[in-house]
Amino acid sequence: MVSLSKYIIGLMLFAVVLLGACKKEDDEHEQIVQYAADNNLNGYFTASGLYYVVVEEGTGDQPVLSSKVTVAYKAYGFDGIVRDESDYFTSQLENLILGWQESIPLMKEEGTSQLIVPSHLAYNDGIWVFDVTLFAFAK
Repeated sequence: MVSLSKYIIGLMLFAVVLLGACKKEDDEHEQIVQYAADNNLNGYFTASGLYYVVVEEGTGDQPVLSSKVTVAYKAYGFDGIVRDESDYFTSQLENLILGWQESIPLMKEEGTSQLIVPSHLAYNDGIWVFDVTLFAFAK
């Protein structure tokens, strides 16, 4: 009987944590919708909750998750304060945040996109906005 009650309590705690996570994702989704509307962004949501805006289409092929990518980026919050930026950054795509792993394969070389990345696809510390230009990649 004791093990059954511990199991039930464990399930209840899991449900509470899961519902809290869903609530956070719903809140962030609404914040992203409002930000996109306020800034006249014409993009789309992916199934994971990432908001993706094509700024410049680019040409050529698209990278895959195992590609080594070279990008320029600027990262900031909804407040517009720049948190990080680089004019030339190279890394294996699979080593980057989930939001980039999902969005960069949607880009073509020399393309530029704006990504609005919810916390569960970034650093778990709020929504991030990234302006990213894909210069090159090696499959």
